[in-house]
Amino acid sequence: MLIGSGVDVPRSYGGWFRLVAIAEALSWAGLLVAMAFKYGLGWPLGVTVMGSIHGAMFTAYVVIALVVFSPLRWRFWTLAIALVASVPPLATVWFERWANGRGLLTEPDSDAPTFWGRVRYVLKELN
Repeated sequence: MLIGSGVDVPRSYGGWFRLVAIAEALSWAGLLVAMAFKYGLGWPLGVTVMGSIHGAMFTAYVVIALVVFSPLRWRFWTLAIALVASVPPLATVWFERWANGRGLLTEPDSDAPTFWGRVRYVLKELN
């Protein structure tokens, strides 16, 4: 918990992924509302502000998906679906719910090497 803020900070890869997925979806919704104001009422400022926020959240979502897929031991296709879910509005929440329902947001108890562990091994062997 952040001192004095009352906000709980996620303590797992799945928790961070969940937080960013929901924030990305909310920023998408905010951008859609801002677009309605721009094209319906002629108020373009909201798109400028929400466009920047959504761009940052979109980037954060892609980065967090690339960071967590290895420790959560996602298969390639799970990662691909997570990345594709960043494009349609609110699909990141659908993916987060889908992944959570299948236990993909919890770290498995396994001694098997992660994706990045395998990459490191291959690179070491090539040297």
